[in-house]
Amino acid sequence: MHVFNDFEEWRRAITVRCGISLSHDYCTERITTLEDQTVPSTRNFIETYGEDYRQTVISWFETARRQAL
Repeated sequence: MHVFNDFEEWRRAITVRCGISLSHDYCTERITTLEDQTVPSTRNFIETYGEDYRQTVISWFETARRQAL
């Protein structure tokens, strides 16, 4: 199960629908959390969406972080 199919759809949802700025610091924070499988929200994310989608979302945050520079 995936929520978003590609980077642009994901970015648009976060920035437009949710009104969140994909700043360098925000992206770094989210990457750190998603990479730490001891964090309950990360474990829940993996249980809900799967490991492959977690890796995809991490890569999207990495792309957004590079774009924020």
